Amino acid sequence: MAQTYHDYLMCTEQPLYAGKKVQIPEPELYAIYTGDRQERPSEILLSEEFFGGKECAVDVKIKMIYDGAVSKETGEGDIISQYVLFTKICNEQVKLYGRTKKAIMETIRICKDRNVLKEYLESREKEVVDIMMVLYDEEEAMRMYVKSERYDEKVETARRMIEDGDLSADKIAKYSGLTIEEIVELQKITGAHRDY
Repeated sequence: MAQTYHDYLMCTEQPLYAGKKVQIPEPELYAIYTGDRQERPSEILLSEEFFGGKECAVDVKIKMIYDGAVSKETGEGDIISQYVLFTKICNEQVKLYGRTKKAIMETIRICKDRNVLKEYLESREKEVVDIMMVLYDEEEAMRMYVKSERYDEKVETARRMIEDGDLSADKIAKYSGLTIEEIVELQKITGAHRDY
C-alpha cells in the first residue's frame, strides 16, 4: 500500500513537503486466499488477526477473495478463478516433484492445456518460471533459517543442562531434542564431559 501511494504521488506530481495536504484515493486492500480454510470471513482486520483485537496505532481491513466468477456462456473463470486454479495445480505439482523447476514447468504445461492463464503463461513463461524459482529459494532459505534457529535453541538448552551438571547425556538428549552424539560433542566443547 505504501508503495502504491508513493507511485501515485509521484505520478500525480503532488509535492510531499510543501506544507499542503496531498490528495490520495481511499485505499482498498484485497487478499486472494487459495488454501482450504473452512472458515471464510469476508474481511479480516490486522488488529484481530495479530493483536487479539486490541486497538493499535495502525489497523488494516482486508477484503478476502476466495474464488472468482465463472462465465455461464463459456464456462471459463475470470482472472481470479484462473489464479486460484493455477495455485491449486502448482500445489499438486509441488507434492509430486517438490519445490523444483520440474514442478513449475508441469504447472505451466497443465495450465496451458486447461486454458488457465494460457495467454499470460505463453507470453511470460520465462518470467513466471524465474519468479517462482525465486519464491521457492526464498521459502527454502526461510525454512533453513527457522531450522537453524530451532537447532540453536536446542543447543542452548542442552548447554545449560550440561553446565547444571545434574543430568546424564541420555536425559539431556531426550529433553533438548539433540542426539547423544551431539550432547557428547557439546560436553567436550564446554569442558563438562563426564562418563555416564
